[in-house]
Amino acid sequence: MSSHTKNAVLYRMVMEKHICPFGLKSKDLLERHGYQVEDHWLTSREQTDAFQAEHQVETTPQTFIEGERIGGFDELAVLLGEKKPEAEQSDTSYQPVIAIFAIAALLAMAVGWYHFHELLNVRIFQWFIAFAMCLLAVQKLQDLESFSTMFLNYDLLAQRWVRYGKIYPFAEALAGILMVAGAMLWLAAPVAIAIGAIGSASVIKAVYIDKRELKCACVGGNSDVPLGFISLTENLMMLIMGMWML
Repeated sequence: MSSHTKNAVLYRMVMEKHICPFGLKSKDLLERHGYQVEDHWLTSREQTDAFQAEHQVETTPQTFIEGERIGGFDELAVLLGEKKPEAEQSDTSYQPVIAIFAIAALLAMAVGWYHFHELLNVRIFQWFIAFAMCLLAVQKLQDLESFSTMFLNYDLLAQRWVRYGKIYPFAEALAGILMVAGAMLWLAAPVAIAIGAIGSASVIKAVYIDKRELKCACVGGNSDVPLGFISLTENLMMLIMGMWML
């Protein structure tokens, strides 16, 4: 065997009705980093409990490299440089909102290419905003209760009329769908203007006047996106588009 061969021993749950996803991720991670994996399956609850008791661990999978226990998937990912240590990880992320705006832009360009054989014109920009509104509304509607609770932290109208927090995602979706269709703009435009203006004022007051550090509910109630420039941009786009449509 080559002296440069890297070997790892992996213990993971592979049962008839359950295959541990983190065990699969650990095996894949090791193989991508050039390790030959000695893959041990824990095929029953009793076998798993016995393994955990023997090695004094509470979870599986567990990876061993050169006889040393590395730990679960998170510890392995840190060791192999795929993930930062927990102490260095940020509690905020722009990834969800970047993904939504990127997909909205690609959808708008795809529809624009189908209709006009162009990738950029005024109508395509309208579709971009409309698709983004619809995708953001879907995020909020996945857990309406969590969204409305987070929304109450900063939205000026919701703080005065609590039910607005549960109406907002439906209004955003309605305006976005009508904008995509180019129909009933007499309704879509005022709705976009209203929610965009209230949202912009709320973000400006909370972030730039009161200097509060909050999470934005724009991508749902479990969001790690910080309230600030991105949230203000979303609301200003709706406001400007609504005014333009009028």
